[in-house]
Amino acid sequence: MTQQILISTAAIFGLLAVIFGAFGAHALKKILSPEQLKSFEVGVRYQMYHAIVLLVLGFNSKQTSPAIYWCFTIGILLFSFSIYGLVMSDALEKKLRILGPITPIGGLLLAIGWGLLLLNVI
Repeated sequence: MTQQILISTAAIFGLLAVIFGAFGAHALKKILSPEQLKSFEVGVRYQMYHAIVLLVLGFNSKQTSPAIYWCFTIGILLFSFSIYGLVMSDALEKKLRILGPITPIGGLLLAIGWGLLLLNVI
């Protein structure tokens, strides 16, 4: 995985996390219940954590395997974005239940990414 791809992906996810976080704190605060807002914030937080990890990996790209990159990237998309979809669809009273099983798959990919990172260092 090239340094440019890693850092670009990190920047996109970081940018979106800031935008979604601000959107949640201001616009959605009036629409979402406290529980829904808390779930939305979990998605934003995990997205930002992993954007930062991708950024750090970008500065060490020679030691980063493509598998780590893909686990984190797909994990963010499945975990955080399914949470956004679940929260928003619930708020609109049209809950997309199909997204429910996607969230833990994303979380599993994030965990696998961390495990691969550990193995890569060892």
